[in-house]
Amino acid sequence: MLRPERHNAAFVSAFFWAALLLTACDNKTDPYTNIPTVTYMQSSPKSVTLTTELPGRTSAFMISEVRPQVSGIILERLFVEGSDVKQGDVLYQIDPALYQAAYDNAKATLMKVEANAVAAGLLAERYRQVVKVNAVSKQEYDNAEAAYGQAQAEVAAAKAALDTAAINLAYTRVKAPVSGRIGRSSVTSGALVTQNQPNALAIIQQIDTVYVDVTQSSTEMLRLKKAFSSGALKSSGETALKASLILEDGAPYQQRIIQKDPVSGKGMTDETGNPVYTLEPVTGSLKFSEATVEQSTGAVAIRAVFPNPEGLLLPGMYVRTLLEEGVNDKAFLLPQKTVVRNSRGLPVVQVLTKNATLTDQEEVYNVTPRILELDRVIDNEWLVTGGIREGDKVVLEGLQKIRPGMPVRGVQARIPAGGSPDRGAAANATRAGDSASGK
Repeated sequence: MLRPERHNAAFVSAFFWAALLLTACDNKTDPYTNIPTVTYMQSSPKSVTLTTELPGRTSAFMISEVRPQVSGIILERLFVEGSDVKQGDVLYQIDPALYQAAYDNAKATLMKVEANAVAAGLLAERYRQVVKVNAVSKQEYDNAEAAYGQAQAEVAAAKAALDTAAINLAYTRVKAPVSGRIGRSSVTSGALVTQNQPNALAIIQQIDTVYVDVTQSSTEMLRLKKAFSSGALKSSGETALKASLILEDGAPYQQRIIQKDPVSGKGMTDETGNPVYTLEPVTGSLKFSEATVEQSTGAVAIRAVFPNPEGLLLPGMYVRTLLEEGVNDKAFLLPQKTVVRNSRGLPVVQVLTKNATLTDQEEVYNVTPRILELDRVIDNEWLVTGGIREGDKVVLEGLQKIRPGMPVRGVQARIPAGGSPDRGAAANATRAGDSASGK
């Protein structure tokens, strides 16, 4: 007969081993209860318009250096520095006294030779009548005709001299050769200027339209040509020759468009009388690219033209130009947060894969690293050119709690209409998966 102490010890030992057996059986039936839960997105190709961002500088559409075409003393400056002038506006007045005297002298000379020409013409006509009856000799008649011709030549020379004097007199009023914005004046009243002097009196720049000069590496141009030849890129039609700008402060280049009343067609105003307008991006057009490569930089110059109706762009301003390259119909985009760098510095994503041991678990996967080939960032997403196939399950949330080769429970993220995974939805899906796993 067992003592009570030994009977209690045997009972406790049997209970302990039974509990261990039950725990072992429970773990054996569901070994994936406590594995981490991650959120993934399923990769699929999209059609993406690719652009290239290139730095550049603006320059005036037209530049005119104002120089005097006659010599003299500046009597008056007739423009405001920094203002807009129109073609033909008088900018400077040079002392016209000498040129007025030369004009008057040329005019008097013309009157004199015209009178002589009249007398010579009458004499030649009279000799023409009487030479027929031998009242004058043939020689006298020929001399009269020659004198008349010489008088006519003197009239023509006098008219040309008068025209020259008139032109020089007009040049004393220095006019704007083009319309645009005029800069500062290099001379003041009382300054002596000379004909065709090397220093300009002022500079006029036409900036209602501006050039944007950028450079692109010849290597990049070759890459684009090969992409088009292979079919990886397609032309985006008319927009392939279009460009847009980003200003120095990072804002896009836009212009104000005044809203018009649909009934009257007049511009709309608010309660305070100010016009109602919307901001719309300004699009420029690609004009040309150089036919040669700059040997020192290996770059090709490209020029685009942009309208500048509000005068926001000034010559010499630094801008960034977005040029449309083409359309990639089979582009893979991945959020930047999904891509990390391995020990060798290569971009890697974690992909969920199935294997033979996980066939009975629908939401359980193995973590497999995948090395990528990246092109550029588009709206906070990497453009992937290699390493991803259609249908791959790329881990979005939970990267910090997984490692390659381990089993995880995957929950697919909801993808909004824009294409990128919804961060809030992904977080909710993760939390729902954690709840399902008992966390």
